[in-house]
Amino acid sequence: MTNYRLTGSMVALITPMLEDGSIDFDCLQSLVEFHIDSGTKAIVSVGTTGESATLDNDEHIEVVKKTVKFANNRIAVIAGTGANSTTEAIELTSLAKDAGANACLLVTPYYNKPTQEGLYQHYKTIAESVDINQILYNVPTRTAVDLSVDTIKRLASIEKIIGVKDATGDLDIAREIVAKCPKDFLLYSGDDYTAVDFILAGGHGGISVTANVVPKMIAKVYNMALNGDSDMAIKTNKKLNNLNKNLFIESNPIPVKWALYRMNKCKSGIRLPLTKLSKEYQSIVEDDLLSLGLI
Repeated sequence: MTNYRLTGSMVALITPMLEDGSIDFDCLQSLVEFHIDSGTKAIVSVGTTGESATLDNDEHIEVVKKTVKFANNRIAVIAGTGANSTTEAIELTSLAKDAGANACLLVTPYYNKPTQEGLYQHYKTIAESVDINQILYNVPTRTAVDLSVDTIKRLASIEKIIGVKDATGDLDIAREIVAKCPKDFLLYSGDDYTAVDFILAGGHGGISVTANVVPKMIAKVYNMALNGDSDMAIKTNKKLNNLNKNLFIESNPIPVKWALYRMNKCKSGIRLPLTKLSKEYQSIVEDDLLSLGLI
């Protein structure tokens, strides 16, 4: 698989669960088919939206394995394998490779707040340890550390590091990454609300939470942006503005799991310390689903 197949709409897939919190693999298979049928270009398995923080390592890799099996080479699978321990990240990345993932997505080490040099050495060590394409993931609102553009530029020269997911929502940062990184270095938005503008600024696609709910629309609008049809991309994307915003009305993946439950796409299971969407917000998300004809 060449790098440029990993462009356009990529879904940060939920990990569906039954009411008791056990993983619903039958539903997972249905969701994989849903995305293949809807034109999604890749599935990110067990990222933030996939509740990586509430799954143990055995469950984590089992979900990746099953996703790869269900995909059956019809859609790329990118495994979330980041950790705040470099050793653990290497182990998860190696296991994901063995499970058949096409690439791995590695969030910056959270909680321990490494320096920029520490971040560089962390990612460099993983890339040199596991022979699989790897995507950096910067989401400082969750990790309490910000991967600088200069560090991204340094890492972009390492062979197995093929791209970055930037979830800051800061378009100035996006433009700086575009300007400083090699042309073949893949740039993905991780912020649904600004993703179209990110792509129009030179990005190659987005890893989307909203794509869980409206995969065909996200695939369509991202392709418009990639093809340079900026006016139509912006116009079409406006229909998704409320949904893009309200799927983060509580911590992700709480709202998106509830939305999919209301669409009869999954059960309502979610694991503590995450809880089901608060009643005060349910009508807000429901209104978005109604306006888009989803329920």
